[in-house]
Amino acid sequence: MLKKILLPLIIVVALSAIVSAQGGFIYLLKVDGIINPASAGYIVKGIDKAEQEGASCLVIQMDTPGGLMESMRSIVKRILTAQVPIIVYVAPSGSRAGSAGVFITLAAHIAAMAPGTNIGAAHPVQMGEKEISKEMEAKILNDTVAYIRTIAKQRGKNEEWAEKAVRESVSAQEDEALKLGVIDLVSPSLEDLLSRVDGREVEISSGKVIPLKVKGVEVKNINMSFRDQLLSIISNPSIAYILLMLGFYGLLYELASPGAIFPGVIGGICLILAFFAFQMLPINYAAVALILFGIILFIAEIKITSYGMLSVAGVISLLLGSIMLIDSPAEFLRISFIKVVLPVVLVSAAFFLFALIMVVRAHRRRPTTGREGLVGGKGVAKTDLKPEGVVEIRGELWNAVAEEGIKAGEKIQVKEVEGMKVKVIKI
Repeated sequence: MLKKILLPLIIVVALSAIVSAQGGFIYLLKVDGIINPASAGYIVKGIDKAEQEGASCLVIQMDTPGGLMESMRSIVKRILTAQVPIIVYVAPSGSRAGSAGVFITLAAHIAAMAPGTNIGAAHPVQMGEKEISKEMEAKILNDTVAYIRTIAKQRGKNEEWAEKAVRESVSAQEDEALKLGVIDLVSPSLEDLLSRVDGREVEISSGKVIPLKVKGVEVKNINMSFRDQLLSIISNPSIAYILLMLGFYGLLYELASPGAIFPGVIGGICLILAFFAFQMLPINYAAVALILFGIILFIAEIKITSYGMLSVAGVISLLLGSIMLIDSPAEFLRISFIKVVLPVVLVSAAFFLFALIMVVRAHRRRPTTGREGLVGGKGVAKTDLKPEGVVEIRGELWNAVAEEGIKAGEKIQVKEVEGMKVKVIKI
């Protein structure tokens, strides 16, 4: 009886070990957006996991306009040293592998594109406002050209086209890229891609040749961790800018209304996240100072009568700071003026204008408390006034003097306050 139970169990365990050893599954990473430290960490950790768990291969489905050079280099370095076959698939239709995406695609063991996609425009751009000399610009360009040619040569891709992608920012559609030897194949879907690469031999960095057995195997998605998702979101220039503004407003509200706590806490968190994101972006900190100065001018307008001059200066300072905050030739690293900067500046100006109007109205409003607030107030005579007596005004009893006799119960109005007495008349 024991043999009958153990024998099937041993067979099942052995078959599971064989399947595991053969790598009966594929890992899929989906990269959609800017190449930054978040996406770099996502890809690197995905390759680590695929190696550790013995996946048949790793597919990186990508759609990117480009990204940061350092993040791209860390991804390429990890792909080139990977001990598992890497397939980069530019998909779905309408996607692109621009700038940094070109390097990543060329670094893959197998590069594929979906119909209706394009690749190219990998010219390095200066990520900030600081001007560099022509000599330094030439050094950066030549270094980038050498880097992409090295990658293309290692993977047997078109080195001349790769150099043109950097020097001349050339691009190619999927069919043209296939003819030029930039990619290995064009495939409309992941299933079709896997069936077409099945049986191909891939040489990994150790020199070992691995035959791909990927047709019909299970595809497992590796989702980005919460940390990487958060990092990816806040590293978006527009999000970082909005976090900066929310941080300033939260702290200013806390300073204006001590003890509110919640706005101050939220403002502090937003500022910390904003400055964390700024480490990954080409930030001009003079622009940050202009934004802060603009907000200070708005607050000063509420405290000082300048007939709107401080508000105008605040709007100009805030607008200039927002425009100058990130100035990069790369479109994906710029803050949209129409969609983000202009609405934020207008909303800020409208808010402080509203606050200013409320302050002016409060200053012009007749006092309703204290001695001045009693003048004009209405009440009821509690006793006969001949000419003195007691009246009730706003729930308070006052000694009163009347110019003419007033009977108890009649309505009165305060004309003047003298010491602890009020002078009243009958309504």
